[in-house]
Amino acid sequence: RRYVAGGQCKSAARLEGKVAIITGANTGIGKETARDLARRGKVIVACRDIAKGEAAASEIRAETGNQQVIVKKLDLADTKSIREFAEKFLAEEKELHILINNAGVMLCPHSKTADGFEMHLGVNHLGHFLLTFLLLECLKQSAPARIVNVSSLAHHGGRIRFHDLHGEKSYNRGLAYCHSKLANVLFTRELARRLQGKSQRGAEFTANALHPGSVHSELVRHSFVMTCLWKIFSFFLKTPQEGAQTSVYCAVAEELDSVTGQYFSDCQPAYVSPRGRDDETAKKLWSVSCELLGIQWD
Repeated sequence: RRYVAGGQCKSAARLEGKVAIITGANTGIGKETARDLARRGKVIVACRDIAKGEAAASEIRAETGNQQVIVKKLDLADTKSIREFAEKFLAEEKELHILINNAGVMLCPHSKTADGFEMHLGVNHLGHFLLTFLLLECLKQSAPARIVNVSSLAHHGGRIRFHDLHGEKSYNRGLAYCHSKLANVLFTRELARRLQGKSQRGAEFTANALHPGSVHSELVRHSFVMTCLWKIFSFFLKTPQEGAQTSVYCAVAEELDSVTGQYFSDCQPAYVSPRGRDDETAKKLWSVSCELLGIQWD
């Protein structure tokens, strides 16, 4: 059981006066990440289902005694919702120190977001790409700041299929998830490269990605087979609290103050697939993502 649980974040870093946003923080590892960070500072729970978000936030407030756990509506499958979230956040908050792009979908039948993007690519990559873009200046001005992208070991099975990004020629929902997780790794790599030297006052401004482990969560809800397997083998899966450890580590660990563009698992550096280290693909994905979202991000 101790082996399955994996690494633990041992940092006792406090976040007084700091603000963290966690997407998809109403359930699973996002909720457990929010619970941990709420013991340290202010947390924005950004999620699609406000009722579930409020239930999670209420539980976290009661447990931690921190009343600064605030729920905001964010639907990553709709760029209008993402823009509205960012606009309201920037109107209400002066600073942002930690952005954890945690929310995700997995094994969805072929479907499209409100903007016509394939669901895995749209939510897991493009939604977070746009959110990060919209909040970037606030993060820069708040530096030291960190961007944490929750990817997966599944990125090893991914490819960026530029000729069929939205799965209209062929579609496999398992591979679609892998492709989107590879996009997370490549986005992190290119973002870190572009951010170097861009923070205010010379403070560190970092971006890292991570694999949380195989976690017993609601992420497999779109697959009856996977749901059954998850129940049968639950003993060999991490709990959401265990799965949140690397997210928390990347967000607060003092030893990562100047570490950027890396990929972690079990609170330590992990191996990235050759496709995840392809700088040309990372640059092309960045350009295509900007084109799809109608933004200029130089």
